[in-house]
Amino acid sequence: MKRRPSRLVACAAVALLLCAAVEVEAQFRGRGGFGFGARTASAKDFDGSFHFCRIVFRNSIQGDGGGWSVDYPRADINFSIRLSQLTKTHVSRDNTGEPNHLLVRLTDKELFDCPFVMMTEPGGAGFDDQEAAALRLYLEKGGFLWADDFWGEYAWNWWVGQLRKALPASDYPIFDLPLDHPMFHTQFEVKKVPQIPSINFFFGSRGTSERGADSAVPHARAIADKQGRLIVLMTHNTDFGDSWEREGDDATYFVNFGPDGYAFGIDAVLYALTH
Repeated sequence: MKRRPSRLVACAAVALLLCAAVEVEAQFRGRGGFGFGARTASAKDFDGSFHFCRIVFRNSIQGDGGGWSVDYPRADINFSIRLSQLTKTHVSRDNTGEPNHLLVRLTDKELFDCPFVMMTEPGGAGFDDQEAAALRLYLEKGGFLWADDFWGEYAWNWWVGQLRKALPASDYPIFDLPLDHPMFHTQFEVKKVPQIPSINFFFGSRGTSERGADSAVPHARAIADKQGRLIVLMTHNTDFGDSWEREGDDATYFVNFGPDGYAFGIDAVLYALTH
């Protein structure tokens, strides 16, 4: 592995120690995954602190993706805990101490209570006109969307087709986010877009490109509003969610992908919350 800034190394060491001390508290204390008590957020769930908001969406049979619940809920829980430990962000918690992570649909009014939302495997998403209009309004009003974990050109093209229902290319061009962009220096010095495979793919192949040559290069692409504020982040050919979800499953996987995954993720979320 390449050398990382001492601050990042120290943070990674803290995370490792915490995992050992509490038997990976963040991994095994969830409310349950999809189908086990999952519900969308209501107004009473918001208390002024940070909530990891995940978009619930329909999959299209023409798309390419596993659905909104991939990496849920452990990625949401783990990221919220590490954000609270590695920054001064006040994360909302329930009476057991677990982060209050939330599910929202694009057509829910609660979407506008989430300054940051995440979509997983958006290459399978299908938006109708109402959803596209709601997404555009949310982003124009100051929201921030991060779309993560989709691989290969077909998934990319399908996602862009759905996104263009909300944000037409003439007004909202997509661009590759340069590494000197302030987002990459919000707290940690991120010097590359890491390619993070799922844990199963990594141990099955010892590689990182899940679609071979079709997904060999990871991308961080973005859309900005007319004032230059980032409103959409798209991490293509990489899976940040798995680096959070699987942090306690295997030490080798964590050491290879956890520090990069958290450094990038924390920078992105802090940037979204402060811009």
